[in-house]
Amino acid sequence: MYTGTAVFDLLLPGDSRSLKAKRSYVRPIVAALRRFEVSAAEVGALDLHGRAEIGVAVVAAEATHVREVLDSCERLVAGRPEAELLSVRRRLHGEDD
Repeated sequence: MYTGTAVFDLLLPGDSRSLKAKRSYVRPIVAALRRFEVSAAEVGALDLHGRAEIGVAVVAAEATHVREVLDSCERLVAGRPEAELLSVRRRLHGEDD
């Protein structure tokens, strides 16, 4: 069994000056990520209006599948026009960890 995680650090548009506006950008991204059958949620920068951190976790029998899913998630987030992807932190945990 392998688990993989990724945390996406996002810069949101300038009009996200309230938490309600921020949610209007974050919620569709999280919903789109869940189509990859991963767990996804806003995990950081909760009180910052112009930034968001979205975390993704996936479990699979093979490490290659975990990497493929995380790659797909990263492509999705990077391709979203409403947010700029600043950085990605990824971790892969296997049976030997």
